[in-house]
Amino acid sequence: MRNLLHSLTRLLRGRTGVIAVPYLWLVVFFVFPFLILAKISVSEMETVVFKDLITYKDGLLALTLKLGNYVFITEDALYYKTYLASLKYAAVTTVLCLFIGYPFAYFMARAKATVQPTLLMLVMLPFWTSFLLRVYAWKGLLSENGWISDLLINTGIDKVLAMWGLIAAPGNLMNSPFSLVLGMIYTYLPFMILPLYSNLAKMDLRLLEAAADLGATPWVGFWKITVPLSKAGIIAGSMLVFIPCVGEFVIPELLGGPETLMIGRVVWDEFFSNNDWPMASSVAVVMILLIIVPLAIFNKYQAEAQEAR
Repeated sequence: MRNLLHSLTRLLRGRTGVIAVPYLWLVVFFVFPFLILAKISVSEMETVVFKDLITYKDGLLALTLKLGNYVFITEDALYYKTYLASLKYAAVTTVLCLFIGYPFAYFMARAKATVQPTLLMLVMLPFWTSFLLRVYAWKGLLSENGWISDLLINTGIDKVLAMWGLIAAPGNLMNSPFSLVLGMIYTYLPFMILPLYSNLAKMDLRLLEAAADLGATPWVGFWKITVPLSKAGIIAGSMLVFIPCVGEFVIPELLGGPETLMIGRVVWDEFFSNNDWPMASSVAVVMILLIIVPLAIFNKYQAEAQEAR
């Protein structure tokens, strides 16, 4: 009996240690920085220092929270327009990455086992180059006399893009919603492909064989079996693309131009141009909540749905 209790104690300690590591990582690198950001957002700034939130004077303990920044966010059209623009561009990028990345991941998962490592390396190859250099490369490709720009102009695609309102005029491919979304798709496409590939590679192909034996066509088998079983990869890839796209700063700055203002640029301006740290922190806190709260609600209902099965 004593040996059994000792074994159970060791097992629990091992599990606790394994679980504690990621939780500790989240606390140190997410919760603490977020709390610091939240504290600055409700603080009063005097030149380069912040007033204390809690003060004690003459036997009176006072808590002072400045909520005017959050009120101002709801009153100024600039902020909610940039929030909506950020969510819109992030959603469009996520959908297009899924549309492009799913066939890539499916092909990789169904390729020969000896070829899969090479395909995986090709997907990860852009990460070997600096993120900033890759974005600058697209700036050169889409600028005047860039070969991508020449290709789109010679084929007349720029006129179609102008007709849809994605560029200001035919031939002006830079500093437009088109160049912004193109740059984000190129940058974040591997984040969509890798989770999908990981999920599709583990799928039991005997299910498709059974569906074919029951008379299902390949297309029906794909929609009824492959897509539902890859839902976890779709969700993971979508989150990995959507979340960083919302707060993206470098790509909108280099490829989007002033007409495609996103919330990352607003945060930068408040921090470094206006030197208004409380306002910038308030904008960042709202941006984080816009991402975290829907994600937490989704995960809750997802867990409840799995328990109900």
